[in-house]
Amino acid sequence: MSRWTGLAALTLLALGTTTAAADETAEAILAGGCFWCVEADMDKVPGVSETVSGYIGGWTENPTYQSHSSDGHYEAVRVTFDPAVTSYRELLDIFLRTIDVTDDGGQFCDRGPSYRTAIFVADEAQRAAAEAAKAEAEEALGRSIVTPIIDAPTFWPAEDYHQDYYLENSFRYTGYRFACGRDRRVEQVWGDRAYVGLSKE
Repeated sequence: MSRWTGLAALTLLALGTTTAAADETAEAILAGGCFWCVEADMDKVPGVSETVSGYIGGWTENPTYQSHSSDGHYEAVRVTFDPAVTSYRELLDIFLRTIDVTDDGGQFCDRGPSYRTAIFVADEAQRAAAEAAKAEAEEALGRSIVTPIIDAPTFWPAEDYHQDYYLENSFRYTGYRFACGRDRRVEQVWGDRAYVGLSKE
C-alpha cells in the first residue's frame, strides 16, 4: 500500500467515524401528565429530533387510549435526541421544570394514575443521571420531588391521532393547555426557573 493510499484510507475511515458519531441518537422516556403537552415541550429542546406519545408501565400489552388508564399505564413520551447537542442529563433538567414535581395524583387538571409523572430509565447510566437531576432539582426547589425513577418496560406508541396533536389541532390544544392551568402551575412551583409555554415554532 502506498503512502497516499494509506492516507486516503485513513481519511475515509475518519470521515466514516465522524459521520457515524454525528448520526448517533439517544432516547429518553418521560411521563409528565398529558402526553400532548410533554411532546410540545420536548420538541422545543435543542437536539430533539422526534417525540412519540405512548403508554408505559401497565400490566397489559397493546394498550389503547380507552384502556390504558384502567390497565395501569402512564401516558408518556419517547424523546429521541442528539446527545452531542443536549445531554440526557440536560434533557431531564428541562423536563423536571416543565411539570409539577410535587403532585403525585396526576398533573394539573388531569387526575389519576395515568397522568402521574415519572422518568423511565433504560440502564444504570440513565438511572445515575436521573438521580443526580432529581437531587439537584430537590435542592433548587427546597423540597422533596415525588417524580419516581423507574426501570423502563415496553413503551407502546399511542394511536396516530395523538401524535403531534399540538400541531395538528393547535387551536384545541392551546385552549386545553390554558384551561388546564399547566403553565400557571409550573410557574407557581418553579418561579423564574420554570420552562413553560414551550412549543415548536
